[in-house]
Amino acid sequence: MEEIIWGRRIRAFRKLKGFTQEEFARQIGISVSILGEIERGNRNPSDDLLQTVVEVLNISFDELKSIR
Repeated sequence: MEEIIWGRRIRAFRKLKGFTQEEFARQIGISVSILGEIERGNRNPSDDLLQTVVEVLNISFDELKSIR
């Protein structure tokens, strides 16, 4: 269940910041297919990947955790 929530949060912030899946995947160093799996909740992002996500999106980890 938690991975679905992470995926929705990542997707929401990615779109808010104006990244396409392709651009964002390249920025965080993963393939588009892996990003899609994360955003759909089929894959759980690692702690290291979450750290990279917040850095690229220029948000805090708390912001990523608290989006609804």
